[in-house]
Amino acid sequence: MNLTFRQLRAFLALVEQGSITGAARALCVTQPTVSMQLKEMTESVGLPLYEVTGKKLHLTDAGNDLAATARAMFQEWDRFEQGIAAKRGLTAGRLRLAVVSTAKYFIPRMLGDFCRMHPDVEIALEVLNRDGVIQRLRDNLDDLYIMSKPPADVDAVTHAFLANPLVLIAPLSHPLADRANITLADLQEERFVLREKGSGTRLNAVSHFESQRFVPRIRLEMGSNEALKQAVAGGLGLSVVSQHALGTDLTGQGLTVLSVQGFPIFSSWYTVHLSGKRLSPLAEAFMGYLSNFSE
Repeated sequence: MNLTFRQLRAFLALVEQGSITGAARALCVTQPTVSMQLKEMTESVGLPLYEVTGKKLHLTDAGNDLAATARAMFQEWDRFEQGIAAKRGLTAGRLRLAVVSTAKYFIPRMLGDFCRMHPDVEIALEVLNRDGVIQRLRDNLDDLYIMSKPPADVDAVTHAFLANPLVLIAPLSHPLADRANITLADLQEERFVLREKGSGTRLNAVSHFESQRFVPRIRLEMGSNEALKQAVAGGLGLSVVSQHALGTDLTGQGLTVLSVQGFPIFSSWYTVHLSGKRLSPLAEAFMGYLSNFSE
């Protein structure tokens, strides 16, 4: 069996993009070029690697095995390249990150500072909901994953690097806006707008509520912090959000943080990677950079 790096990159592009057209676009080559590379790979392997049903691409067992092998090969190659760069006194290469959506409020700034320190670094950043990030973690698609609630059912290594206080917000005109020491009992009749089930913020909020034997009356579930804040400002209910998602101009957003006993809920942001994963020098450098924020 004789497969080239170029063919393997074409196959991974096909897997990630879901079509030959998308793979060609991602690789900046023509569709016939990608088709020819895939045809040669299939002939070399001697088994079908994928099939298309209903315009959707599905990998065969051989295709899944090849995708996992190719990812591992490229990750090891990246480690080798970055190791050579480190020996030459350079920090260069590509850093692949997958982060939950709330992290988009601070990670880009951190990445900006990191890249100014290491101008030869390229960043591949995926911003997804928690379920999407966990699936990428299971598939080992990236160097590091950033989330506030690491999964308990994945054998992974976690490092806390930043506080993630969760606060209870209300519309600016809420009757309790100027009150201090509000109890959860005072909120028994209030409606709540919460993040979708499975999000880190939702999981931490529910855990806190359960510990206080408080059952929120949920009116809406939303998958976006921006939509959630708009819903609260519009009077649809109260919510629990990360302090990082609020910005500095609460009044301009029509929001206020209520002074509720037991809040803020204290949690952390974590870097996560599979146990046993060999981190690239660049990933280790980024983790070292993030450790400065935990002091």
